[in-house]
Amino acid sequence: MKKNIGKKGLLFVFILLFTHPLIGGNPKDRPNVILIITDDQGYGDLGITGNPHVQTPVIDRLAEESVRLNQFYVSPVCAPTRSSLMTGRYSLRTGVRDTYNGGATMAAEEITIAEMLKGSGYRTGIFGKWHLGDNYPFRPSDQGFDESLIHLAGGMGQPGDFTTFFQENRSYFDPVLWHNNAQKAYDGYCSDIFTDEAIGFIEEHYKEPFFCYLSFNAPHTPLQVPDEYYEKYRDIDPSVGFGAEGQPSAKMSDKDLEDARKVYAMVSNIDDNVGKLLRKLNELDIADNTIIVFMTDNGPQQRRYNGGMRGLKGEVFRGGVRVPFFIRLPARFPQNMDVETTLAHIDVMPTLAALCQTELPTDRIIDGKNFLPLIEGKKTTEFESRPLFFYWTRRLPELYTNIALQKGPYKLVGNTDYDAIVEDFELYHVRHDEHELNNIVQSNLTLATEMKSELDLLLSELTNSPHLTHPQRIIIGSEHENPVYLNRNDASGERGIWTQEEVFGLWKVKIKGGKYNIRFKFIKPLENSGKMILETSGKIIQWENKNVPTDFIELKDVLLPEMESDLIPHYVSGGRSIFPLWVEMEKIGD
Repeated sequence: MKKNIGKKGLLFVFILLFTHPLIGGNPKDRPNVILIITDDQGYGDLGITGNPHVQTPVIDRLAEESVRLNQFYVSPVCAPTRSSLMTGRYSLRTGVRDTYNGGATMAAEEITIAEMLKGSGYRTGIFGKWHLGDNYPFRPSDQGFDESLIHLAGGMGQPGDFTTFFQENRSYFDPVLWHNNAQKAYDGYCSDIFTDEAIGFIEEHYKEPFFCYLSFNAPHTPLQVPDEYYEKYRDIDPSVGFGAEGQPSAKMSDKDLEDARKVYAMVSNIDDNVGKLLRKLNELDIADNTIIVFMTDNGPQQRRYNGGMRGLKGEVFRGGVRVPFFIRLPARFPQNMDVETTLAHIDVMPTLAALCQTELPTDRIIDGKNFLPLIEGKKTTEFESRPLFFYWTRRLPELYTNIALQKGPYKLVGNTDYDAIVEDFELYHVRHDEHELNNIVQSNLTLATEMKSELDLLLSELTNSPHLTHPQRIIIGSEHENPVYLNRNDASGERGIWTQEEVFGLWKVKIKGGKYNIRFKFIKPLENSGKMILETSGKIIQWENKNVPTDFIELKDVLLPEMESDLIPHYVSGGRSIFPLWVEMEKIGD
C-alpha cells in the first residue's frame, strides 16, 4: 500500500488477506486493468460518436469491440472527476473541491483503485496526469502506485507545473517530467512519452496482474501537437456538421475553428498511441484477459461538435458532464454491446473490484455501484432510482449556481440565487429532451420540490465531509520528500492564483522542526531591492535583498519549529507585494 502504510493500509490489507477467498491463490487468474483517460476530450471528439472530422479509427474499433456505456457521466472539471474515479466517492468527500486554489489535493486517507488492486497482488503504474496532489503524502507513490511518470498540477505549461512552464509554446515537447518523484528530462511529444513508458511498464509486468493508469494530458490546453498531425486538419472547416435542427444554436469563432483543428490533431495522436498499446497486448498474448477502459474526464473546453448537447467543460449540462465510456474484456464480455443505464465515474472502482475479485473498503461511504450485472444482462433498478450530483463553482458549491441533481431521466438544474424558490430552477427530461432545451419545472413542481430536497440534503452532507472541512496539509521536512517544492496549483489565498505577481497566496503545511534552506523562484526578475518575508504561525523570517535584478532568492540555515501553519511568502518592494512562482524547502538538519 503506502510507503508509510499506516493504520488505513494495514487494516485494508488485513481485510483482503483474511476475508477474500482468492487472496493467497493464483493472482494470475485475475484480469489486468488498463484505464485510459483523456483530458478535455468531449463526447463528440470521436468518429464513433458522430464527429464528421476527427480521425479515430483505433478508438472507434475499440468501441465496437467493447461494451459502450452510452449514458456515462463525470464531473464538469478534471480533478473532481479523477478523485471520484480513483475512489468511487464524490470528490467533496475526498477533499477535492477545485482544480487549483489549493483544492485539488485528495486526502491521504482515501483508498484508491491502485491501493485496492495492489493489496490483491497487482503491480500498479500511472503515466500522465495525476492532479490530486504533488507533494507527500498525496503523490501517486503515496496513493498506491509502484511506478509513476507524471507532470505536476493540472496541465503541462501551467504555472503549477514549473518544470514545463517556461517552455511556453513547446511545453508538450521534450519535457522535464517527474519519474518516481524525481525530475527527469525526456525527448519527444508528451502523449508519445506517456504511452511508451506505459508499454514499458506492461512489458515488465505482464506475467503478473497489473493496473496501468494511462492518463493523457491531451487535448487540454495549451493546444500543442506535432506538425504531421496538424497537417491532417489544417484545411478543414470544423463548423460543417456542427449544428443540426433541434440542437442548441451555436456559432464557431475563428479561434474556435483553429482550436478544433488542433484538438482533432491531438486526438488523432492519442488514437495512434492507443493503437500502439493494443498491438503490444496482442504481441504479449494478454489482450483477452486485459480490461481496457477508455473514457474522458469532462466535456470540451472549446466550442466544437459535441453531439448536439448543451454545455461545455465546467457546466452541469450534458455537454459538460456526459463522456464516452468503453470497457472491453474479451475473455468475459460481449462485443458491440450498448448499455443505456445512467452510470458515472463513481461506479468504476466498485465494478473493477468485482471484476478483479477484490474487496472495496468497508470503513467509508462508497457512492458508486457495481455495474457488472448490467453487462451480464441482469435487470436492476438501483441505478435509475439513485440521485447523481453535479456542481462546479470555484472553491466550494454555491447555492444555487451551476449545480444539478439527476435521478432517472429527470434532471434538476440550479442557475439561480441562494434563496430561490423551486420555480426558479430548471427541470429536464433528458431522455425525451436530450439537448436540455425544454424546461418542464412549472408542470412538475411536486417532483422538482422533491428533487430539490434531495439536492439540499446531499449537498449538506458532502460539504460537511471531514476531508473538506479540515484541509489536508503538505508535510515538509519528512524523510519521504526532501526537498519539497510548493507550486502554485496547491496555493490557497486569493481566488484564481495563476501567473499574477501581486497576489496573496499561501500553502497549508505541517513542518517538521529543524534547519532549512529555503529558495524562492519568481516569474519575472525582481527589479528593485526589497525585503523577502516568510510568515508562519511560529516565526516570521525576513531578509533584505539588494541583489537585483534577480528571479531567485535563497535563505540559508533557517531554523523553523515543529508546527502546522499557513506558509505565507511575499517579496515587499516599493509598495508591491510579490508572490513567488514556487518555494523549495530543503531540510538540512535538526
